[in-house]
Amino acid sequence: QVQLVESGGGLVQAGGSLRLSCAASGRTFSAYNMAWYRKVPGKERELVASISWNGRNTFYADSVKGRFTISRDNARNTMYLQMNSLKPEDTAIYYCTAPGDEVGSDNYWGQGTQVTVSS
Repeated sequence: QVQLVESGGGLVQAGGSLRLSCAASGRTFSAYNMAWYRKVPGKERELVASISWNGRNTFYADSVKGRFTISRDNARNTMYLQMNSLKPEDTAIYYCTAPGDEVGSDNYWGQGTQVTVSS
C-alpha cells in the first residue's frame, strides 16, 4: 500500500510563489514515475507536470510551462512542485499521484492540497 501526502498549499497573491511537496511511503519511491494533477470544481482533472523515476525526464502542461518546476528527491521519497508567477487561474486542489502496483490497476492519489491565488 502506498501513501502519498501533499503539503505546501495556501493562499498567495498573483505573482507569488509556492512550493508543494509530496511525501511517499509504502514502496520503493525511486522506481516509479510521478505526477502532479490539479482539480477545479466543475472542470476536468488536469495533468500539471510529470517526472520520470530518475528525474531526468519531465513534462509540463502548456498552461504552466516556464512557471512551474517539478523535481524529486529519491533519497527523501519526496516529489516537489515549485510554482512561480502564480495566476488566479492556478487556483485548484493539487494532487500527487503514483502508478498502481500492477499494470492496469488504479493510480494512488494523495488527499490534495489547496492552492488559492488572489488577484
